[in-house]
Amino acid sequence: MNTAKCTGVFLLVLFCSISLSIKAGDPSGIREALTISRIDQPVNFDGIPDEKAWENVLPLTMIMHSPVFGKDPTEITDARICYDDKYLYIGAHLRYKDAAQIVSASLKRDYMGMGGDWFGIILDTYNDKENALVFLTSPDGLRFDASIQKDAVVPMPDQMPMNTSWNTFWDVLTRKSENGWTAEIRIPFSSLRFQDVNGEVKMGLITFRWIPANNETDLFPAIPPNWGQVSFMKPSQSQEVVLRGVKPSKPVYVAPYLLTGAESINDINTTGTGYKRTDKLKFEPGLDIKYGLANNMIMDVTVNTDFAQVEMDDQQVNLTRFDLYLPEKRMFFLEQASIFDFSFGGNSNLFYSRRIGLSDDGDPIRLYGGARMTGRIGGWELGFLDMQTGPLNLKNSSGVSEEILPSENFGVLRFRRQLINENSYVGSMFTSRIGVNGNYNFAYGLDGIFKIFGDDYIDLKWSQTYETGVKNSSADEHTRIAARWERRSRKGLGYYLGYSRSGIHYNPGVGFEMMDDFSSIRASLRYGWIADEGKKLYSHSPEIRFMLMNYIDDGSLMSLNYEPGWNFTTKSQWEGHFSISYNKEHLRDSLELLEDELYINPGDYEFVNFTGFIMTPASKPFYMMIMNHTGPFFDGQRFSMRLEPTWNVSKHLELGAVTSFDWLKFKERDLYPTNQILGAKIVYMVNTAFSFSTYIQYNTSINEVMTNLRFRYNPKEGNDLYIVFNEGRNTDLDREIPRLPVYSVRSLLLKYTYTFSL
Repeated sequence: MNTAKCTGVFLLVLFCSISLSIKAGDPSGIREALTISRIDQPVNFDGIPDEKAWENVLPLTMIMHSPVFGKDPTEITDARICYDDKYLYIGAHLRYKDAAQIVSASLKRDYMGMGGDWFGIILDTYNDKENALVFLTSPDGLRFDASIQKDAVVPMPDQMPMNTSWNTFWDVLTRKSENGWTAEIRIPFSSLRFQDVNGEVKMGLITFRWIPANNETDLFPAIPPNWGQVSFMKPSQSQEVVLRGVKPSKPVYVAPYLLTGAESINDINTTGTGYKRTDKLKFEPGLDIKYGLANNMIMDVTVNTDFAQVEMDDQQVNLTRFDLYLPEKRMFFLEQASIFDFSFGGNSNLFYSRRIGLSDDGDPIRLYGGARMTGRIGGWELGFLDMQTGPLNLKNSSGVSEEILPSENFGVLRFRRQLINENSYVGSMFTSRIGVNGNYNFAYGLDGIFKIFGDDYIDLKWSQTYETGVKNSSADEHTRIAARWERRSRKGLGYYLGYSRSGIHYNPGVGFEMMDDFSSIRASLRYGWIADEGKKLYSHSPEIRFMLMNYIDDGSLMSLNYEPGWNFTTKSQWEGHFSISYNKEHLRDSLELLEDELYINPGDYEFVNFTGFIMTPASKPFYMMIMNHTGPFFDGQRFSMRLEPTWNVSKHLELGAVTSFDWLKFKERDLYPTNQILGAKIVYMVNTAFSFSTYIQYNTSINEVMTNLRFRYNPKEGNDLYIVFNEGRNTDLDREIPRLPVYSVRSLLLKYTYTFSL
């Protein structure tokens, strides 16, 4: 399909979707907006919402969301929301018939487990029905904040539709009593981005309570569980609320930091006969500035940016054709990150922030600094980013330092706005990557997502790239397109139909592509049931998935997959998925699965295998995720198992593990490779301010033990002291010549950040 035809299809589908959107405008399901009370009396912020200011604030009516939607909650929740000139307040009396059932599972900031009580809100600050911020607390005043994007649509089966690395400035206090517990949450308006129209601010609100003793979720408003486990966090289902006369100050936060410590690196010497240790002392200052240009626009400036405190990535072994994707954890890139989303499906995206400051192999690259601006201008969402990196120099096998990457400038510009209805958008994105050596990579794209009726959406993407030294004989060669029609509901009939295509010269220099040079058709069909009150099952659905991928140059088969399966969730919080997959693969080139150990030869392969997933109830102190992949695998056999147990010994101590095992057998080639990843996590919390965490991973495919130890003192948001120890230790010193050193890198760093509010 050439570009002209693709553009024609894009415009035709766009026209049809707009027409359907106009016809589908059914106001019957729209809730009437709720006016939030403005208070003129002080709130004594002490964790008990009992001041006179709360008396005239109407409580929000909570409804059971699960295990049985629509019932009255088993426990009483008196939750209220109000505001004054500076703050949005949320107060709650969380009653218990038996206060002994109150559970605090952890004191760790942004703890994600369901083993303890939770209360809080989800706030769609722009009322855009797509993005939201989460503010939750526990009976011990734990702070959990996160961002939600894309209306909580799960990007990949093993990924959450939220980013817990996002943080902002807010406060919470709680109290326990013989009747339950109480909470007061105070969020400065300066921490929120919103839009004022004629003196009114409209937001979306969801109030949330989790009661682990009953495996119960209570919500306001009454959101049905039609979208599966993420139903309670969907901004499109939130209650629209109105605030009047909000006049926040424009925040200015100045956060200088100081980084000091020592680092040892073992590099091969110049003769290539051994390794030489280099010790370096570090003493570096840096600066981050957050400046509120308006109540709907924020700018971040960073100088000598450093991310020493970020937890290391999980080790993975890739036994597929697709490139590995690692999530962003660095705070600078996370505020309003959804505006920069330009997804072609799965993890493929026109913008991938980990391209900035990290090489493809994960080597850190110095960040000189840059600026980032997000917000709204009129009806348009705006995102702008510009960063400058230093060069990356690494020693080669002869011990000679080589420039792997030059100093580069990265730029991103994104525009997006609602069109036709509140769930439909059109937008554009431009990216650039320019090296001081003159090399460049430019990309631009147009996208649209349209709600056409009910839960049916059409998603369209089109992009082109240009780079140094690449001449395109046709527009097809540097073009990427994707189109899909999906029904998002997990209740009743659901479906998905998508087409995607990547040209042979399409290369987004600031993006991520799971695979290159292909065209694909993907489809799925499912039917979901939500069980009656007397059943042990909460929901379940049979499903069949189909994928056909072809090589882009001649249209010949690359990969074919049929996968019937079944998903279920019980009312006691067990989750599972089982499927049988038929695969037909054609390899033109050998496929490296384990470095220097396992290659799949070119040719045609046909095989059937089994995949399974089980999650025990996360409401228990001990829970586990189990994943399995077994059966024929190309010209051999595969048995893979991944176990992730977690044990909340107490609210002060959490133990966890990540264990992955791959046993492969290629009998005709007399190959029997194995691989194990063994990881151990220990988190000890003295209180909500002091914590110590350990994450140690052993990966047999690279024969290395990676250690990350972190001490954190965080008395309040913006005031952070980190002491971090990292080490990469070799376990098979004789696997290479010359003999490897005991460790490749070791560092001990101290980083202190203090934020001034001006």
